[in-house]
Amino acid sequence: MTTARLDPTPETTADVFSSGHAPVLSVDPGDTVVVRSLDASGYVERQTVPGERRPTLITDSRGHCLTGPIEVRGAEPGQMLALHLGSLTPDTWGWTVAGVLDTPVTRRLGLLESPPAWLLWDLDAEAGRGTESRGFVRGLAPFLGVMGVAPAEDGEHSTIPPRAGSGGNIDCKDLVAGTTLYLPVAVPGALLYLGDGHAAQGDGEVGGTAIECGMTTEVTLTLATDRPLTTVHAEAPAGRITFGFDADLNVATGDALDAMVVWMQELYALDKATALALASTVVDLRVTQVANQTWGVHALLPTGVLA
Repeated sequence: MTTARLDPTPETTADVFSSGHAPVLSVDPGDTVVVRSLDASGYVERQTVPGERRPTLITDSRGHCLTGPIEVRGAEPGQMLALHLGSLTPDTWGWTVAGVLDTPVTRRLGLLESPPAWLLWDLDAEAGRGTESRGFVRGLAPFLGVMGVAPAEDGEHSTIPPRAGSGGNIDCKDLVAGTTLYLPVAVPGALLYLGDGHAAQGDGEVGGTAIECGMTTEVTLTLATDRPLTTVHAEAPAGRITFGFDADLNVATGDALDAMVVWMQELYALDKATALALASTVVDLRVTQVANQTWGVHALLPTGVLA
């Protein structure tokens, strides 16, 4: 097992997912990679005032500025790629904006005719604290918004909507250090992309962005074939997590819950109805995000909730 480092350069970043991308790094299962990613917009210089436009690594970007893809040698469709997140360290600054796009949220709140609102944050990773330019202070809980592999279908695929079959823009705030995220392998080598660092976020990412920042992530990559589910799922410090992604909130909710009930059937040797009954007493359903053209819902079975 070895440790490699991957930094963002024009040659090691992408703004779409594609099975046609050549890997920028190849590793073996069990290897650890320290990956630095820029913020979602790919800023290479710090903003000095909220909302300031600064140079970006990718001009005219079509999606998130992601580092990758990383090839995991031996990964094949039918396996799961396990991302064991060892540490996530945000850069020293971040930004948040709301009201930029015409979305159901901005329409509902009557913001279509209003100028966007920008926040600029100083981030102290060592102290675990973020300070906004107006003086607001909050604790940090860093995670990556985008962790995904190349879809099986040919062509280029947007980084914006998350996908049950390959992950991507999941935006789940519970996927912090200490998490293992499982992604279905869709193409040989998996072709993993990482980025969209968030220093902190609320469930829902209701304004469309979190505290967007660059991130340094230490991740160990392994392969698994014995997982209880074939879709994206995770084991996090908060508990076991399943996901649903769909343009229809009811479908996304049903997918997340169905996957959790199936997982509980295996965990506790239950029939499905009994697993659902038990889930009704312990499982939390949360709106992961409303920002990505696709509803995200996750079901959480909290750690230690059942003796």
